[in-house]
Amino acid sequence: MSTLLADTTNPDLGLLYAINGWAKASPPWLDSLVSWIGEYGILIGLLTLCTVGWLQARRRPNAPVAVAGVLWAPLGVAIAELANLPIASIVDRPRPFVDHPGLDVLVAGKAGTHSFVSDHSTISMGIAVGLFLVNRKLGWIAGGLALLQGFCRMFMGVHYPTDVLGGYALATAVVLLLAPIAMAVLVPLCHAVSRTAAAPLIVAGGRVEQGRTGGRRRRGGSVAPAAERTPDSDLAA
Repeated sequence: MSTLLADTTNPDLGLLYAINGWAKASPPWLDSLVSWIGEYGILIGLLTLCTVGWLQARRRPNAPVAVAGVLWAPLGVAIAELANLPIASIVDRPRPFVDHPGLDVLVAGKAGTHSFVSDHSTISMGIAVGLFLVNRKLGWIAGGLALLQGFCRMFMGVHYPTDVLGGYALATAVVLLLAPIAMAVLVPLCHAVSRTAAAPLIVAGGRVEQGRTGGRRRRGGSVAPAAERTPDSDLAA
């Protein structure tokens, strides 16, 4: 038995039963599809969005800053996951099907793990918030995937609604609150890399050097037009 949050509130448990009840009424192929999406598919989709965000950031006038912002999304998620380790141990909440055997569990191997907070929800919302700071369109898409992730985890019977909300809250707090500190480190790092042989990782088209006029000078001698030089602080597209 868990110590803290052992007895869920009726709305929490009631919503879980309502969503998981759809799994009981669904055909096996749909249950399998939702399980794969909730366990792996959405994470693959988020990784794809991060890759797209990186490719687009490399073509921005302020490429080193934009790439630093994209890089912060997965790094912020990693920090949020580390922060969840003591939280999960302190709360010590078992999976809902442990205390409520009537649930339809669609994925095996979760019985001995903590339920609060949801790691999948933390990862998905962390990526969504991080991308939103750099690219509004990708951020909205990732946000939709994050909401779908939470639904899938409840549909699968492996998380309470409050587990999902806790993951959302943790990821949002970590990514937003630590973003200024992270960018203070990542932006100079990306600027430095953009002046090395690894510049293609940061800037599409090659190494960037500072010209005498203060504009960005790409390898080859051309200086970026003044209209392309936007403030570093203007990240979101």
